[in-house]
Amino acid sequence: MGRMTETVKVLLIINVIFFIGSQLLGQQAYEYFALWFVKNPNFQVWQIVTHMFMHGGFMHILFNMYALWAFGSPIEQMLGQKRFLIFYFGAGIGAAFLHTLVNFYAYQNGANELLGIGYTPAEVADFLQEAARSAAATGQYSYPSGLDADAIGSMVESYATPAVGASGAIYGILVAFGMMFPNVQLFLLFVPVPIKAKYFIPGLIALDLFSGVTGYSIFGGSIAHFAHIGGALFGFLMMYYWKKNQFNDNRWY
Repeated sequence: MGRMTETVKVLLIINVIFFIGSQLLGQQAYEYFALWFVKNPNFQVWQIVTHMFMHGGFMHILFNMYALWAFGSPIEQMLGQKRFLIFYFGAGIGAAFLHTLVNFYAYQNGANELLGIGYTPAEVADFLQEAARSAAATGQYSYPSGLDADAIGSMVESYATPAVGASGAIYGILVAFGMMFPNVQLFLLFVPVPIKAKYFIPGLIALDLFSGVTGYSIFGGSIAHFAHIGGALFGFLMMYYWKKNQFNDNRWY
């Protein structure tokens, strides 16, 4: 963890600019730049990229930018600027893809509940819009009795909750770091002993997988666990391919 590299510095500055702008503009910024579900009227194609520069709060951006500096700089030094950018955005977009895929699965399960009692697709869309408005205003919404509450809840949450943050790209960087520097000792805030990267990073991803599947998160709520897993997966695939091909014997500058 030495000096900050140039591309990492630029990415950090852009993230800070977006964060300050979102604090000034408020909800309007999140409606425009956060990643919404594809069936939500707020969804726009550019959000696949812009959500990576949005954050939910100061601690969110602080941890992500620290990780970007600490782990991204050595990866950029190894890959070069152009390939590092490809890697960073590839992992972030991969995170958005898996997150959206999981959300679509949740949406379809809930929609099937409503369709099963006679709702039309248009009525499902109307229900979601009304549920999203009620949830935003009061934290509650109503739905027909006898339906699977978990399925309906997951559908509404997927539809109404946007994704923000660079965490998907950061998880890709973490995987790359673990693959390139497996024996580097890392420290956890809540574990006062060093852990090698080859154990720490898979363990972190395993916790996200557990939380994503069970719905129980030791790190708190409002975390897009499958976005983390998507970033890690796409990061692994890119690094595995480049390692296998010896980075074409060149770095990209």
